[in-house]
Amino acid sequence: MNNTLQFTAIIEREDDSYVSLCPEIDIASQGKTVEEARLNLKKAIELFFETASRQEIQHRLHTEVFITQLEVAVG
Repeated sequence: MNNTLQFTAIIEREDDSYVSLCPEIDIASQGKTVEEARLNLKKAIELFFETASRQEIQHRLHTEVFITQLEVAVG
């Protein structure tokens, strides 16, 4: 039986491609489109859980991640 977990995907444009990051386990990937970057990150996360030891998962897994925006005065 497979468990299903939810993770955060932060995707940003970098030159002519997109970089995706999962902050809960500090895994990144990339793709030529937003959807490709998202799918590649999903595959990277799945591979991590297939191959990582319990100790590595416990060490890297951050259970509380908050994404917010800040208003900052510049200039």
